[in-house]
Amino acid sequence: MTGLFDLSGKVALITGGAQGLGRMIAEGLLKAGATVAITSRKEDVCNTAAAEMSSLGVCIPLPCDLSSPEAAVDLANRLRAACGDKLHILVNNAGKTWGGPVDNYPDKAWPGVMMVNVQAPFTLVRELLGALEAAGTPDDPARVINIGSVAGLKTARLSAYSYSASKAAIHMLSRDLAGDLAARNINVNALVPGFFPTKMTAHLREDDEVDPAVLSQIPMARLGRPDEIAGSVVFLSSRAGAYITGVALPVDGGVAGCG
Repeated sequence: MTGLFDLSGKVALITGGAQGLGRMIAEGLLKAGATVAITSRKEDVCNTAAAEMSSLGVCIPLPCDLSSPEAAVDLANRLRAACGDKLHILVNNAGKTWGGPVDNYPDKAWPGVMMVNVQAPFTLVRELLGALEAAGTPDDPARVINIGSVAGLKTARLSAYSYSASKAAIHMLSRDLAGDLAARNINVNALVPGFFPTKMTAHLREDDEVDPAVLSQIPMARLGRPDEIAGSVVFLSSRAGAYITGVALPVDGGVAGCG
């Protein structure tokens, strides 16, 4: 079991890694020994987060707004310049949502959400294929982990139509990529979080008290903890997860599996 979850010497990129789930994941990978590059739309937020996490390991800020394919291509180029020609772990975490009643849900709620949640992850994989292939071996493949959502697995009554559709899409995209890239020593999986204490779920909480209606939907009757999402990513990224690809792994307190 020695070293089963050790990521020393690995290089990871986490989009949206300055806040929320991405920050939780970044801290987990740093603690496991990886060098971690993070992105955020806001340069000051990205730089501050990287500086704060530098006490855990090498954390590199790469500010980026992934609202266009060109931005994703530019990010791939800047990552190679900053970290070299090998990328062991790519975590596509940056996300966007839009909620509203179906009667007047606007057409403009679709392109931006699909771009950030689906197209940007694909573009990054495509642009970083060389770096991922250079890092992967048959016994220790490179890892792509796409962050989905339980909203893409079952109806959540969130009235966030473009968001839930995009998350279902990233789950399927992960399976497609896994099948195509296995022979190139690249594992691709989706991680499917349920409810965690992030900005995206802030409307469900007040002074750390969670809406009872939300808790009633979670068999384990609580929100997820930062170490639980971080640990799941470390597992998929480490030797412990080397034989896993094409999976959508729920980390949701039983919402998907027990419902």
